[in-house]
Amino acid sequence: MKNNLIVVYIASFVIVAAGLKAASTIVLPFLIAAFIAIIVSPLIDKLESLKIPKIIAFLIVVFLIFSSLGFMGNTVIKTVNGLLGNISELQTKFKIFTDSMVKFAYEYGFDIKSFLSGDFDPNKIFATFSGLLRESTQIVSKAFFIFLLITFMLFEKSVFEQKVTYFAKKNMQAQATVDTFISNLKRYLEIKFLASFATGVVVFAGLELLGVMYAPLWSILAFILNFIPTIGSIVAALPAILVAMLINDSTTAFWVFLLFLFTNIAIGNFIEPKFLGKGLGISTLVVLLSLLFWGFLFGIGGMFLAIPLTMSLKIALDSNPNTKFIAILLSDKVE
Repeated sequence: MKNNLIVVYIASFVIVAAGLKAASTIVLPFLIAAFIAIIVSPLIDKLESLKIPKIIAFLIVVFLIFSSLGFMGNTVIKTVNGLLGNISELQTKFKIFTDSMVKFAYEYGFDIKSFLSGDFDPNKIFATFSGLLRESTQIVSKAFFIFLLITFMLFEKSVFEQKVTYFAKKNMQAQATVDTFISNLKRYLEIKFLASFATGVVVFAGLELLGVMYAPLWSILAFILNFIPTIGSIVAALPAILVAMLINDSTTAFWVFLLFLFTNIAIGNFIEPKFLGKGLGISTLVVLLSLLFWGFLFGIGGMFLAIPLTMSLKIALDSNPNTKFIAILLSDKVE
């Protein structure tokens, strides 16, 4: 009987995953909007506690979201366009740099020319880099749709809370599960947002002091990619280091490397865990697998949401005695 149940769970999982992937263009913006709404909803509650009328508090928060998204979108588009205008010059400098590396390695008995002519061909790298930059402007263009979703979610925030309370009255266990889920998710998203914002600010200040071009773009990239565990910070650092090496010099590039390294060690390894307390409650292996799984379903956007989605799934599985064993497999300890 239990084996049949496991087969049913696996089949259901495959069907749901296939459905999510097929509908990713609709589901992903909705999920992004939902998590942003969860992050900013406490701000509405705080404003209401200060005797500010509900509608005014709603309008203030919506204006802040619109201004933030508009500022980031405008900065990204302007900076990317400027960077694309100089891409040929950067590509030429990168070719000179790789040629010098080939010559240097050859003097010490290493032949890396064939290696650089394969997947690490400068032309291929810059073609991919240019494609990603152009794609980023397309993502920004979808931000208005996400903003509309956030607006309607916040507008119906009280209605949603009333519905949860209504259904929870009939099932006290469900109420406790929902309360735990929302509380943990809010805490994680709020702390992660503040940590990512602090990372972006420190990176921007450091790059400005070092005189690295396109500092606003790299700081926004550091802020956004910090939501992706483990690999996000590495990916954010690479283009800034590369541009610093090509436009400035190798010394500046080294300082940029140290800037990203120590910023992420300080915030990611000391400050953030201190406020998160016990941590995410999911194992390191599951974190990495979740990046692959949600990335497969939703692309790069899925990697941003990998941890909150996995946490949500774990809490939901933990609430059902029949699926609790799956939640234990996802956990970092057995309770």
